[in-house]
Order: sequence, then structure tokens, then C-alpha cells
Amino acid sequence: MRGRRRFRTAVATATAALLCAGALAGCSSGAPEKLAPGGSTPPPTPTSSWNASPASLAAVGDSITRAFDACSLLSDCPEASWATGTDAAVNSLALRLLGPEKAAARSWNLARTGARMAELPEQMTAAAARKPELVTVMMGANDACRPTPALMTPVADFRASFTAALARLRTAAPKAQVYVASVPDLKHLWSTGRLGGAAGVWDLGICGAMLADATNLGPEAERRRTTVAERVDAYNGVLAEVCAKDERCRYDGGAVHRFRFDGAQLSSWDWFHPSRDGQARLAELAYRRITAE
Repeated sequence: MRGRRRFRTAVATATAALLCAGALAGCSSGAPEKLAPGGSTPPPTPTSSWNASPASLAAVGDSITRAFDACSLLSDCPEASWATGTDAAVNSLALRLLGPEKAAARSWNLARTGARMAELPEQMTAAAARKPELVTVMMGANDACRPTPALMTPVADFRASFTAALARLRTAAPKAQVYVASVPDLKHLWSTGRLGGAAGVWDLGICGAMLADATNLGPEAERRRTTVAERVDAYNGVLAEVCAKDERCRYDGGAVHRFRFDGAQLSSWDWFHPSRDGQARLAELAYRRITAE
């Protein structure tokens, strides 16, 4: 009896081993392979459609993209723009991507000094009309830089305008790629500039919500600055979330917000807008993100 039991046990074990090695491969200790509907194996993950070498570029945004105060007092200096400038010292995004000859004919700066997010849909419509392969967006600092925090653009309005802007682009230029820069860290600008003698210039009316009464370290002034910083964080959250829903949009991941502009990268006239050096840093940040595989 014991011999028969041993024989039956050995036969059962061998049969199970053969079955697992053949038709029932799922008997292995690992997780079974997941099948697509209908029992077929799942298709491979599609590769990214992002083109790291776009052949044309339109820039939308505000005074930063217009290089305001980068060359002379109270003036735009588009030749020094991080996005479309021709100044070799800045080495703009257009120069890096297209080269000097093509940049002149295949890049367009449609930004406007003083613009806020509510204007972006209109600018995006103008950009789409050029049928660019890439559109750069740097917008939002003016939405926070109001005379007082109470006048800052509500986050919901900011989101609605940015969403509408991308929708307009998709309607008129569905294959255009978009690079979205984060809003700079305005509180860092305050902490850097207030030690460099910028307070007197800022009191003339530059970004009052954050920069007014710059030497005041009292609790009320600190609460005001914190309110502005939190609003900037909220704006950047919107940019990231809305961009993530568009397969042809790349947010900078907060790179511009994290960049620590110092005296060399800020305009010597207002200690707020990027200097030529600052514009060059913005161009480098954008180029890295756009050309990343």
C-alpha cells in the first residue's frame, strides 16, 4: 500500500510539473502576464512624439520675453530676449534651435510688456496664425505683481485663461508644441534686491504687492509677501496641471521658479527684470527642457 501511494504521488507531481512547463505557463511563481481585451498581448508603449529640433518658434508672454530694461531704461529690448533675441551674448532659444539665419525668418516675438494671463488667448491666436512648430509661454508674473495682494488675478481666472489659450492653439495649429516656463520666485527677488539697494527703486511702483516697503520686516509685511508667494505657487500649479493634459506641452518643472537670480542676472535699472545675463540663463533653461529626450 505504501509503495502504491508513493507511486501515485510521484506520478501526480510529475504531471503537474509537465503541465506548468507547457500549456499552463501561468503556474510560475511570478505574476501572470496581463492580456489586452480579446486575449492578445498588450501593445508596446508608444514613443514620445515630441520634436526636440523644431524649425520655427513663436514666443508669447510679458515684459520678460520682451527683455524690458535689459538694454536701456524703461524700454523693450527684443534683441536680448531669451526666446527670440539676436544678441549672441544671450544666445537665445531661437539662435540655439534655428541658427542666426533661420532665427531671423522663422521666429516671432508676440509678447507684450505688462501683459497678464487674460491676454494670453489673444496672443496665442496670433501665434497660431504663424503655424510655428514651437510656442514658448512665459506669463504670470504680472498677475501677482499688482499694487496690492487683493488685486492679484484669482487662481480660477488664471486657469480659465491659460486653458482657453491652449485650446485656441490646438484649434488653429494642432501640431504645435508648447514650452511653458514657471513664474519666477518673486519673494526671492525681494530678499536679494532689498540687500542690494533696490528698495528705493521699487518704491516707484514696481510689483507693489511683493516689493513695496521692502525694508519692512514686520509681521504684516511678511504676511503680505507670503500671500503673494503662495499665489505664485498656485499659478505654477495651474501651469503644470493644464500643460500635463496636453501631449504636446512641456512645463519646465519649476526650473525658472527655482533659479536664483542675483545682482548679475537682474537689470541694474529696476532690480526686477532679467539683465542680458539673466536672459541668457532663461534661454539655457528652456533649451535644456525642449531638447531633452
